[in-house]
Amino acid sequence: MSVNLGVCLPTFAEPGGEGLGGIPALALHAERVGLDTVWAGDRLCARPPFLESVVALSAAAAVTERVRIGFGVMQLALRQQAWAAKQLSSLQHLSGNRVVLGVGAGVHAEDWLVGGVPFAGRGRRTEAMLRALPDLFAGRPTALLTEPGEPVMTLDPAVPAPPLWVGGMSDRALRRALDHGVGWLASLLEPARLGERAAALTAMAAEAGTRAPEVGTTVFAALSTDPEENSRGHRRLVRYLRSLTGERGLSERQASGLVVSGPPERLAERLDEYRRAGASTFVVNLSGSGLRRQYELLARTRELLRD
Repeated sequence: MSVNLGVCLPTFAEPGGEGLGGIPALALHAERVGLDTVWAGDRLCARPPFLESVVALSAAAAVTERVRIGFGVMQLALRQQAWAAKQLSSLQHLSGNRVVLGVGAGVHAEDWLVGGVPFAGRGRRTEAMLRALPDLFAGRPTALLTEPGEPVMTLDPAVPAPPLWVGGMSDRALRRALDHGVGWLASLLEPARLGERAAALTAMAAEAGTRAPEVGTTVFAALSTDPEENSRGHRRLVRYLRSLTGERGLSERQASGLVVSGPPERLAERLDEYRRAGASTFVVNLSGSGLRRQYELLARTRELLRD
């Protein structure tokens, strides 16, 4: 099974990390060391400060030529449909068709409150927008069913549709991946649990008489050959994951179990566990300082996976 190994760009200002401002240089470095994809998360009113994903990935696309440009994942239905389609098609055009579109229904109600979009019904809105995207990207007249009056839009220039990855852990998210995506992108799952959900996706595909989507996952890591730096990075990521999931989310033990800290060999072991569970695409979210060096160590991880 071939591996797609990418990195989540530091689009948020992590305490003790680099964050913000270095996106173009880090995207170029990721390309130069041989990584496959640079990714960006998508939040509207997060703490710590968070850069907007389309703008951040446009900056990454402008300085690179080969590396794929990935949304991991966009809260598509939080946006007005015509503008979202126009931004995505423009980025696809200007990047030379390198966009990878990850889409999720969203879990952070505060984003939807300030965005002026009802949090309830976001799943149905997401699905309606996903159904419209192929015709929009192809430049065909398309009714925007999520907008008042259902206006018809024709995008010009037309572009090849980006490969679509669907995020989320629910059965409904798996069904979206089956109906619309080339892949399912998981997060916050240890390898055993990922394998269970991947098996459920395969069963859904068999029942529908169709091919199962590819499987990918986000992995949280601090890469260093310095044990003290690994320990600091591990603690930072545990705090970040617990803040991400809120008071009723991950316990410290659960968050710690999702974090890999150590040299490339340690991360390669974890990625191999995910590979055996069915994953072939990895979005590695790195923590702390020295990100250029960590990207180099991540590239070393790829070499270890080939062994």
